[in-house]
Amino acid sequence: MYIATKEARETHYWLRLLTATELLPQDQLAGMIDEANQLVAILTTIVKKSRLKSAV
Repeated sequence: MYIATKEARETHYWLRLLTATELLPQDQLAGMIDEANQLVAILTTIVKKSRLKSAV
């Protein structure tokens, strides 16, 4: 899950970079950026909770 979190963060970064450089219209990328952000949040929560469980 940790690797998946890193990959989701990287994807989120590249999507934001595409928006910033205006290579693609922001309206095309807005949904993907939002979804990538949600995936990062979900995966981060999973990693944090699994670390807590393994520490017990």
